[in-house]
Amino acid sequence: MLTNEQINNIRSSVNIVDIVSSYIPLTKKGKNYFGVCPFHPDSDPSFCVSEQKQIYTCFSCKATGNVLHFIMNYENINFMDAVKIIADKANIDINIGDTSRYLPDKNKKLFEIYDVASKFYQNNINTINGIKARDYLHDRGFDDNIIKEFMIGLSLPNHDLLTKILINNKNSYEDMIKSGLVVKNNYGYSDIYNNRIMFPIWDITGKVVGFSGRIFNGEDTNKYAKYINTKETPIFKKGELLYNYHRAKNACRQKNFTVIVEGQLDLIRAYSIGLSNIVATMGTAFTKEHAMLVKRLAKDVVICFDGDSAGEKATLACGNELENLGITPKIVRLEESLDPDEYIRKFGKDRFLEKIDNPISFMDFKLSFYKNNKNLNDNNDIAKYVNTIIDELSRIDDDVLKELTLKKLSLESRLDIDFLRNSLNNKKVLVKRDVKIVTQQIKENKYELATKYLIYYMLKDKKAIKIYNSSKVFIPNEKYRLLAKEISCFYLNNGFIKVADLMNSFVNDDDIIKLIGEIEKLDLRDDYDVNKINDCINVLKQYTVNYETKNLDQKLHNTDSYDEKIALAQRLLDLKKEQSKVMEEK
Repeated sequence: MLTNEQINNIRSSVNIVDIVSSYIPLTKKGKNYFGVCPFHPDSDPSFCVSEQKQIYTCFSCKATGNVLHFIMNYENINFMDAVKIIADKANIDINIGDTSRYLPDKNKKLFEIYDVASKFYQNNINTINGIKARDYLHDRGFDDNIIKEFMIGLSLPNHDLLTKILINNKNSYEDMIKSGLVVKNNYGYSDIYNNRIMFPIWDITGKVVGFSGRIFNGEDTNKYAKYINTKETPIFKKGELLYNYHRAKNACRQKNFTVIVEGQLDLIRAYSIGLSNIVATMGTAFTKEHAMLVKRLAKDVVICFDGDSAGEKATLACGNELENLGITPKIVRLEESLDPDEYIRKFGKDRFLEKIDNPISFMDFKLSFYKNNKNLNDNNDIAKYVNTIIDELSRIDDDVLKELTLKKLSLESRLDIDFLRNSLNNKKVLVKRDVKIVTQQIKENKYELATKYLIYYMLKDKKAIKIYNSSKVFIPNEKYRLLAKEISCFYLNNGFIKVADLMNSFVNDDDIIKLIGEIEKLDLRDDYDVNKINDCINVLKQYTVNYETKNLDQKLHNTDSYDEKIALAQRLLDLKKEQSKVMEEK
């Protein structure tokens, strides 16, 4: 286990600006760097990185942290994995062993169950029982190297083999059922998957969290579902995962573009011919969460869904989700309604890769999509088509793309281009009128402001911490009170204060991290002095005296004891003197 000092040394061995800018583009403005936030749907640069403080803060979604928190949240990994990544980047040798022990306890059992199941299925396909399954995969063009790399396995016809193994490994029935791999029936407990080729599904860190089981023995698809997918569990949510993400992320960043397909077999087929920067949606609708994951991979995106009408509609939906995040994708459409797996098998590797290298623009795809089933000799159809494209153009900022599209639209519709430009400009005016931004100003009382200012100075200068420690003031807000105590403890233990190092103390407390970010956003003037700190202390002293006075008045009203009344009255008198002293100091 690494000490806090070792972790802080690893953190300080890199510059947060260098690390963050290797993931997202940053632009320097004043003393800080700004970029588009990777942690929420963002089109304006609201993500601020402070080189001086070695922290980041998003002014919109409140995401905050040091370089380790950034790696944790961007890569969706645990804290020690993030430490390991930064140590590697800084060429620092560390030995922290298996970081899986840092997984949250509530999900640890499920990860362990899936690890056992994956190894069991992989072993099955490599035995005599797996010959037919291997032959099926070989006939589909998947060699042994691909089978091994994608950890493809086999569930056997026996109904409870995996269940027995999990029981022998001391797993509870509750956890086994929760995993979605075991079901309780009239006969006891049995496996969900029987006699199917098993394709493991990983989370974005590479841990197995689900399976897709496919029939392969020529079974009747009217009787048996072609695929059985793991139900949603605490560790498996299909709308938040992309197949092959963990394997593809480095290739996507190196090549600076990502290819998205729909199914596992499509992806494995494309991967087998050298397309490593590829992820799949696993046949589910493309979600905002998917778009956020793609946004973190690379600037450019190519969508290559199935060539049929369903794939065309899914392409439009996927492209729109990406555009909402400021990513304009490019599109590949495959002839003869083929999916990528079928296309590669029919036309070969070179022709498919040529399609990937020469995609069409998303706007050209939209022109084609919205022109479907339209008769451009019919005035009503022309009007619907033109109005739809004008509506699409009103939402984009690329003036060159607008002009090129208007020229195409003018030729297709036989409408004057100046008329189309005016229609677009009128549309933009209406859109702007519809947008109303309402901001609600929340007025803070003087005690809360004094608290925030005091903590801001405490995060900046040890003098403020010493004054706070000697003052014995009471901070009204509990969360600020806790933060002030933590800052004080950090200083007492280390003899200095650095906000980036302090954040390492709150790895599992997002609320405190966000609170520090909220304080840092105050960005008060640097030319402060002890008098400003004392002003904050005096305001809080006033609250402390008023708070205690109110409590004593209440006790005095409720007590019948003469001696207690005398004592309470004396304490009230002392407080009034103290209150007068505070007012004089102000």
